[in-house]
Amino acid sequence: MLGSISHPRLLRYAGLFTWAMVGVPLVYSQYVPAYGSEESESAAEGARAVWLFACYLGFGACYWWLTRGPGYARQRWHDRLLLVVLTVLALAVSYFNGSGLGSILLMVAAGAIPWLLPAGSGVLLLLVSQLAVLPIYYSVFLMPLFEALMQSLLYGGFSMFIYVTSLVARQQAQARDEQRRLNAELRATRALLADSARVNERTRISRELHDLLGHHLTALSLNLEVAGHMTEGRPQEHVRQAHALAKLLLTDVREAVSQLRDASGGIDLAAALRPLADHVPALHIDLQIESPLAVDDPERAHVVLRCTQEIITNAVRHAGAQRLRIRVWRQDGAIRLEARDDGQGADGPVPGNGLRGMRERLQHCGGTLDIQTRRGAGFGLNLSVPLSVPARPAIEGTLP
Repeated sequence: MLGSISHPRLLRYAGLFTWAMVGVPLVYSQYVPAYGSEESESAAEGARAVWLFACYLGFGACYWWLTRGPGYARQRWHDRLLLVVLTVLALAVSYFNGSGLGSILLMVAAGAIPWLLPAGSGVLLLLVSQLAVLPIYYSVFLMPLFEALMQSLLYGGFSMFIYVTSLVARQQAQARDEQRRLNAELRATRALLADSARVNERTRISRELHDLLGHHLTALSLNLEVAGHMTEGRPQEHVRQAHALAKLLLTDVREAVSQLRDASGGIDLAAALRPLADHVPALHIDLQIESPLAVDDPERAHVVLRCTQEIITNAVRHAGAQRLRIRVWRQDGAIRLEARDDGQGADGPVPGNGLRGMRERLQHCGGTLDIQTRRGAGFGLNLSVPLSVPARPAIEGTLP
């Protein structure tokens, strides 16, 4: 059963379970008085208990919020700030409770750090949080400095182990997501190749029928017509019948050629594009494709496929988007594609290898590209792929 749960979900449930278990000794230590305690201390301890449970519940709320996403690797500034708050709350639990339970909560936080921060920043935050426990052990628990240091290193070792385990889980999840993305691209390419092979085969057969049989039947019809003028009597009647049959056969061949060309129907773009939008990790894709939408030229269908693939890849890897809307339709003799995500955006388009490749593909077939982006407002793309070769290829947009 656990095998069907993704790594981030499984780690989240484990963290929430550990947080809940930490609450048991917290409640016990506050509401079961120690032997020999005096009643006069209850007022001060009551205020301390309020702060303790506020920090404990705040830690659980922060952890639940940070790990709410499917892959919870958003890495936005407010998520990073909340991760720091999570660490402070864990330290506060140890301070107000006078125990090492806060260090256990730091272990829970260590399991979430690899999914929210890069490796360098994550290790730095982990080390700082473990060193911050040392003053609490020394000044609040009144431990000797050496014992406080040893206790801090002990919990630090456990936290590092959990951090590395979570980091390995994240790397495996990323490898699995990359494999899933490549499989989707492979399925899309296979569908495109299958349609291209079908269209090309029908076109080849129709061309062969037209060029070979059509040519020979035309020559036969002309020769029979000449023979009809050179014969008389009964032989002439047979020649005329043969001429009529040749003309009828030529008409049948032309109709068969036309039906083969019409029946090819072009390449179904919907069948090629939909596998790209299936099961994309940490991204919801709303793909709207006009139906029916067919392209006769396999090269232009391939351009649309690769551009769509690049748009999805950029939304996952660079934009940090959670939703992506793609619309594809035919208009004015061209295939139009409009894409918009809810990612972090940028001050202006930065042409990386993906955008350069997209621009080159579109320029090769006379397409146009327009990019709209603004920091905090997502990333938008509008592209057009003409279905016929234009007189002069052009590329438009904000890319230099």
